[in-house]
Amino acid sequence: MSYRNKTYVIFDGDKDIHYYRLMTAWKANDNIDFDFHDAHDIGSISNRSGEENTKRKLRERFRSAKQVIVLVGESTKNLFRFVRWEIQVAQELGLPIVVVNLNGKRKIDVDRCPAILRGADAMHISFNQKIIKFSLDNFPGFETKSAATDWHYKDQVYKDLGL
Repeated sequence: MSYRNKTYVIFDGDKDIHYYRLMTAWKANDNIDFDFHDAHDIGSISNRSGEENTKRKLRERFRSAKQVIVLVGESTKNLFRFVRWEIQVAQELGLPIVVVNLNGKRKIDVDRCPAILRGADAMHISFNQKIIKFSLDNFPGFETKSAATDWHYKDQVYKDLGL
């Protein structure tokens, strides 16, 4: 198996791509302490690629991933063709999943979170450079989870990060 060092980012490509682009801008800015190795850098996919070919190329990206971010916007839970499929692949591969709420919620947002991630081993956080970096660097780690709740950081973690 190839060395896994990439972060695979799942998002609504029509409505939430600007959040993904903001993350890549943080990465490119030398004055911001944020870095991740983007799995989307592997192989290009055109809009004309058929669904089967696109999924084959996406699986190639997953093979180099060590973790996954799911950017959750207002319509993410309704996207089955690729978003749900990508989440299923991440779960099948046992990759740590960080669910990033684009509306600022620090815990699971049951109104927006795809059902497949409810009660799953995934960390739910708000969209902010510091907490995303913290999660990529530390999850899975010291968290505890009961069977009835979803993963999230205590308010003190956000406070310690200055949020």
